[in-house]
Amino acid sequence: QVQLVESGGGSLQAGGSLRLSCAASPRSTICMAWFRQGPGKERERVAHSYAGTGTATYYADSVKGRFTISRDNAKNTLYLQMNSLKPEDTAMYYCAAVGGFCVQSWAGFDDKYNVWGQGTQVTVSS
Repeated sequence: QVQLVESGGGSLQAGGSLRLSCAASPRSTICMAWFRQGPGKERERVAHSYAGTGTATYYADSVKGRFTISRDNAKNTLYLQMNSLKPEDTAMYYCAAVGGFCVQSWAGFDDKYNVWGQGTQVTVSS
């Protein structure tokens, strides 16, 4: 079973940048994503990465143009580069993976993600 460990969260002012990391062991999976849940808000899939037959990424409208998801396959690490952060980006950020086989269409279904990290907090002040 894959295990995920996030890091890189913190507190900063609006307009700043952070990079979150998610180390997967023993290795990354085909479908991986970043989710977040802010205070009083529903969980949101902010980005996902498919790396099976070809590659594909997805971004929620709320982060498009500001966040970038990427992988370092040699390090089995998933990243989320977050720029131009806003107070509304304040949330607990979770790395998630579809354990085992995954096709590209599955990456878009939240309930396919069955492996979760412990989360890392991001707090953006105005």
